[in-house]
Amino acid sequence: MTDDPVAHAAAYAGIAHAPLAVEQTEVHDAGAVAARVLALEPRYGQARGLLSNSDHLQTQTAMAAELLGLPGKDWHATLRCKNKFLTRRALSYIGLDHVASVELGPGEDLSAITAELVFPAVVKPREGVASEDVLLVRNLDELQAQVERIRERRGDAALIIEEYLSGELHTYETLGDGHTLQHFGSWRTTLGDPPYFTETGRDWVPALPEEVEQGLLAQIKALGVGLGACHTEFVVDGGRARIIEVNYRLIGDTMDLICSELLGVDIFAAVIRLHLGEPLPDGLPRPAELGRQARIHYVTADREGTLYESPAELSADLPGGVRLGHRRLRDPGVSAPLHGTNRDYLSVVHALGPSVESVRTAVEDFVGSSRWSVGA
Repeated sequence: MTDDPVAHAAAYAGIAHAPLAVEQTEVHDAGAVAARVLALEPRYGQARGLLSNSDHLQTQTAMAAELLGLPGKDWHATLRCKNKFLTRRALSYIGLDHVASVELGPGEDLSAITAELVFPAVVKPREGVASEDVLLVRNLDELQAQVERIRERRGDAALIIEEYLSGELHTYETLGDGHTLQHFGSWRTTLGDPPYFTETGRDWVPALPEEVEQGLLAQIKALGVGLGACHTEFVVDGGRARIIEVNYRLIGDTMDLICSELLGVDIFAAVIRLHLGEPLPDGLPRPAELGRQARIHYVTADREGTLYESPAELSADLPGGVRLGHRRLRDPGVSAPLHGTNRDYLSVVHALGPSVESVRTAVEDFVGSSRWSVGA
């Protein structure tokens, strides 16, 4: 179900497991989604589940599922996670963490909130995704300049300005059946140069310190996270977890595929089954018990222009039990501006293996011996 059926039909053309149908629906309207599902019953039968992996559609999907009497996320939780200002206020009100955070409303002048600001700060869209228009600012002049640039691109979207949280950046991945949450992976994230927050690499973290993990779980559960997949980004600061944002869906940028490969489990099938009302699957591996390591490197454009050269896609078994993969995220011949976000990714290179050293060497050797060329 999509508001752009032509693009979806083109994307699925010729693939082995195309959808049974692509149906046009006003997906941003929960009532329209529910009504369309019911209208399609004579054609396809009664719906058994309703889900989306879009950041932008979690609340509408949850509401439509409730209208249809299907398993679904709590729409209060999806909204609380999507709206970053609500996330901050919810955690602050219950005393789990306090991050200085101020909302700048559409058209509002910075002078109205100057007294509440703490620098260095991060400015970002209140309901943004993928680090788009997320920028570090060190003073009021920098903030004013970045707000003006963001508004040129986004119009009068609501922004939030919050204190910069220092510390080692991690992800925390969970699956839940509405009763139990299970952790299935964590990654330590490497970022590019400020003022942007572009992720350039990730390293598998089999286990987090117990105090960090328990504090993180308390915050996630307090936000209402329960059903399906959830991808949380946080920093470890002074031995405690401080949430950056909660994305109530699967991790993206091919990390979902890599997690499935690493765990030896079809994460996508597990998510679908949870939205059919089934319990958490038996046998989902505990990350600390895997005995495997992983490293991911994103090859990122450093200028606007056309990608002229890129190595072929690859999946290969190397000596020492290492598996190396390369996936293109932009095809040669495609031109693009420079965004300062993951839209600048050209390729993702990953390795799975028995040790940190083995996977790091495999990735570095491939990247070092390959060529990506972007030019005017």
